[in-house]
Amino acid sequence: MPPDHNLDDYVDAPGAHRHGGPLRVGLGGPVGSGKTALAAALCRTLGEEFDLAVVTNDIYTTEDADFLRRNAVLPDDRIEAVQTGCCPHTAIRDDITANLDAVELLEARHPGLELVFVESGGDNLTASFSYGLIDVQIFVLDVAGGDKVPRKGGPGVTAADLLVVNKTDLAPMVGADLDVMRRDSAAVRGGKPTLLISLRDEPTAAAVADWVREQIRVRVPA
Repeated sequence: MPPDHNLDDYVDAPGAHRHGGPLRVGLGGPVGSGKTALAAALCRTLGEEFDLAVVTNDIYTTEDADFLRRNAVLPDDRIEAVQTGCCPHTAIRDDITANLDAVELLEARHPGLELVFVESGGDNLTASFSYGLIDVQIFVLDVAGGDKVPRKGGPGVTAADLLVVNKTDLAPMVGADLDVMRRDSAAVRGGKPTLLISLRDEPTAAAVADWVREQIRVRVPA
C-alpha cells in the first residue's frame, strides 16, 4: 500500500476527518436495493448544479458503471469502475486503496470536482464505509425485503448518516407496512434521518438530493 494510503492516518468516525477536495458520499446497501438507480437519479438531479463524478464497485464486472454510462447520466470520463474481487465491504472499509485510487484519478482528471459518489457493491446489513474513504454515507434498503428489515439493525442501518428506504411503491404488493418501517428506523437510528422514497414515483430522488445539498452546504472545510 502506498504511503499516502496509510489507513492509520484516518480516523474512522463520522465527521472526524474531512478530506480535501470534493465531498465524498458513500452509497451502500444490499443487492437489488436500488443503489445504482439512486446514483443515476442523483447524477441527473445534481449534475447541473455541481461538478461531480461517480465510483462504482462490483466484485467481478463493471456492470454498475456500464449501466450509468448506458443511461448517459454523466460523461464517461466522470465514471470509474472498481472490481473488488472480494466481499464488497472489504473494498469500502477494510482495504480502501482501490477506491481511493479511483477517487484520486477522478480528482486529477477534473480539478474542480465538488462531489463524488462512491457506490458499494451489493452487501448485507453489516456493510459500512471507512470514513477514511468517504465523508458521509447513505445506506439503501428495499421495501420488498419486508418491513422487518430496519429493526434488524446492523451497522449499515444504524450508523449511516442517511437511511433510504427505497421502492415504497411496492409496499402494497409485498404486504410491507411503511409506518412500521418509519417507526423501527427511528427507534434504531438514534435521531439520524431516514427517507422513504420511490424512484418510480419520484425519479429525481428530490428528497435525497436535498440532503446531499445540505451536506455540501454545512461541510467543514479541510
